[in-house]
Amino acid sequence: MKLSQVVKKEITTGDVGYLITGIKAAKEVKVGDTITDFANPTTDVIEGFEDVKPMVFAGIYPVDTEDYEELRNSMEKLQLNDASLVFQPESSAALGFGFRCGFLGMLHMEIIQERLEREFNMTVITTVPNVSYHAFTKKIQRIL
Repeated sequence: MKLSQVVKKEITTGDVGYLITGIKAAKEVKVGDTITDFANPTTDVIEGFEDVKPMVFAGIYPVDTEDYEELRNSMEKLQLNDASLVFQPESSAALGFGFRCGFLGMLHMEIIQERLEREFNMTVITTVPNVSYHAFTKKIQRIL
């Protein structure tokens, strides 16, 4: 237990450290990626991490259409510490430019809305949430 930073060549189990990379956008890396040495790459990867599967979808639009870029920046900053937030640009004839967002559930959606308002002073319009699903039928064909 030390209260100051100590330079080490290797981080092992129980150590807390940092890594300096040339990554320009957080979208380039996702939770569960394995970091390895370029000269001596590993073949062992950490198993068990899956891509996020959003369950609830809603559109988020800025109240003032001129705040679209500010909303984009705010969403990207939220995504840095909430990897489960998924969004893509969308436009509506009535609401203008905004984002189609995927959430883990209704509570997650409400938290994102609240964080946009509190942390970024963004007043947004949220469309009615919906859930996408696939239906399979077992239609029986009878041959006469």
